[in-house]
Amino acid sequence: MDRIMVMGASAGAGKSTFAKKLGNILGYHVYHLDALFWKPGWVEASLNEFRASQKKITSSSHWIIEGNYSNSYDIRVAKADTIIYIDAPRLLCLYRVLKRWVTHIGKTRSDMGKGCNEKMEWSFLTFIWTTYYPRKEKMNKRFAEIQQTSPEKTIIVLQNKAEIANFLHELQTKHTILS
Repeated sequence: MDRIMVMGASAGAGKSTFAKKLGNILGYHVYHLDALFWKPGWVEASLNEFRASQKKITSSSHWIIEGNYSNSYDIRVAKADTIIYIDAPRLLCLYRVLKRWVTHIGKTRSDMGKGCNEKMEWSFLTFIWTTYYPRKEKMNKRFAEIQQTSPEKTIIVLQNKAEIANFLHELQTKHTILS
């Protein structure tokens, strides 16, 4: 587990929090796609710039990249040896997005691009609600394809807090023993 993608069913799935904990355990740098994509004032990076930054990161031997962004999924999956998918329920994702907004109003989160103060738009909530199940279906198809074409890659699906806690605890225990 050297080159790790952390993905999730939706915004609010818990990808960033999980990736930070994983990075602390393994001692790997965590790259947040939101921080690579969003420039100050919520200006989008160009697709070429966004993809180039990921190509540079994935050329190294150890990394954790968290986020979904299907427009550059191919770069990460080609180099990843492990894909961890947080399969949080849709209502929990919405709750977490709203909680995150209230908690960080007027501030920029550590997993977001600098100068992108927390905001909330109805279109974002609608996006989460309407794309949740189609995105999960797409991920299931992607995982099936990966298992057929690249069986050496490890795919881990974590579906709830207990599974996430157990995974991190077991990894911490193994990492402590090996250190």
